[in-house]
Amino acid sequence: MSFPVDPSRFAAYLGVMTVLALTPGPANVFQIALGAQRGPRAALASAVGMNLATLVWYGAAGLGLGVLAQKFPAIFPILTLIGVAYLVGLAAKALAVAFRAEEPVAAHADAAPARTTPAIVQGFVVQIANPKILLFFGAVLPPFLDLHRPLPPQLAVLAAVTIGLDTLTMSAYGLGGVVLARRMNEPRFARGFAAFTGLLLLCAAALALLRR
Repeated sequence: MSFPVDPSRFAAYLGVMTVLALTPGPANVFQIALGAQRGPRAALASAVGMNLATLVWYGAAGLGLGVLAQKFPAIFPILTLIGVAYLVGLAAKALAVAFRAEEPVAAHADAAPARTTPAIVQGFVVQIANPKILLFFGAVLPPFLDLHRPLPPQLAVLAAVTIGLDTLTMSAYGLGGVVLARRMNEPRFARGFAAFTGLLLLCAAALALLRR
């Protein structure tokens, strides 16, 4: 039985997703705030909720991308360029933080919701409403799909990769919430972390571009 995903596409996707999972976007920044406020158990429960939301997005993406593949296959190269532009934009934003005196990353974290709300629900709501998820499924994911192979098995494998990496990084951000919140408010550390993130995102954009 052959692997559902083209090996070269899978390797590139793994690289891109590793970078995106590590990038301190809304979900990971929320995890820092939640871990610092409510502790490790709540952070882990929130990570479960976020990944449940990701599964919902993957189901919707499977339906939408399947229709696009059948009716408008020529749109996929355009989506690839949009995805590359999106990654480059994220990189530029991270590098701007690194080279300008902007607020530390943690300063942009919203306060964690009320303690009476179950952490798993909080995580689900944050991820299901995350605008970056829509951009990811609309632009970043398509370049790694092979239209000459069945889409459902490919989406299943790529979803497993995404969930696995997100679980590891979201849990790490949440469990290290107190430490990370403090370090991210140190300008030197925040700028260094932002520079590293920006360079990784540029590498991810290059990987996505090579999948055209």
